[in-house]
Amino acid sequence: MPLFWRISLFNSVVLIAATALLLGPVTVSTPVLLTEAAILTVGLVVILVANVVLLRIGLGPLRQLARAMTTTDLLRPRVRPEVDGDGEIAELITTFNTMLDRLEAERALSAARTLSAQESERHRVAQELYDEVGQTLAAVLLDLKRVADQAPDEVREQLSQVQETTRASLDEIRRIARRLLPGVLEELGLSSALRSLSDEFTGPSLTVRHHIASGLPALGDNADLVLYRVAQEGLTNAARHAGARLVVLSLEGAGDAVRLRVRDDGRGFVGSGDTVEGAGIRGMRERALLIGADLVVGPVRGGGTEVRLTVPVGDRVADPVG
Repeated sequence: MPLFWRISLFNSVVLIAATALLLGPVTVSTPVLLTEAAILTVGLVVILVANVVLLRIGLGPLRQLARAMTTTDLLRPRVRPEVDGDGEIAELITTFNTMLDRLEAERALSAARTLSAQESERHRVAQELYDEVGQTLAAVLLDLKRVADQAPDEVREQLSQVQETTRASLDEIRRIARRLLPGVLEELGLSSALRSLSDEFTGPSLTVRHHIASGLPALGDNADLVLYRVAQEGLTNAARHAGARLVVLSLEGAGDAVRLRVRDDGRGFVGSGDTVEGAGIRGMRERALLIGADLVVGPVRGGGTEVRLTVPVGDRVADPVG
């Protein structure tokens, strides 16, 4: 029976019973006797308690639904509210769950298109850096060398400094292009790409150690790209924002899944779990959703931050970022 009719029926029974008592032989003395006051008080308490119990039982699923509404995050899928109660309440919870399914599907599709556009733009910019800027700087280096060979000694030293500056700029442009377009990922695979990425971030102020397990199952190009980008973002955050001195990157099997960990010894998260996540972390969550992976980012015991991405081996969303 719907909640409306249950409450209406109960209140109707109470009112009918009260009317029957008033029309019957039961009377109230003036002044009211102690026993009559006790009976009236007990009756009132019973009515109020019955109403409270009925409303609490009937409206309980609505409180759970309200909590789910305030805590739902489309980037963090969780268990749906249980369809409890009956009538309109059960229908409302079912409708809410259906709405979440539709919103998550639309969010995943929108994110897939956005990330695909980003990867295409990365590819275009990297190609232009390689083909245009890189070749131009390489030609400038050759011209500088030819001019330096013909220049007097007092000018040759200055030209040599200009050559070194130009060569350093060319190396930086190539490094940026490699980050935008991880060619090693396509050519040598995920394991080699992660090792190369670790070596690239290793420098005087940061040491990156990698532990890449062998014999891992093939995940597909899309999952490999997501793993690479998440590892890249994790290393970037550790190098730029966490003030870390050591980062450990690992890729290993975890049952029917492959797990990536990026753990640093930096400042970690300041505050509680309500810390606002930046665009980089939200981008990682969107990428994880596209392949059905589980992403956890948070502080670790002893200080620092860990990014953990668990990718199931099996069916995933097809072609999310290709």
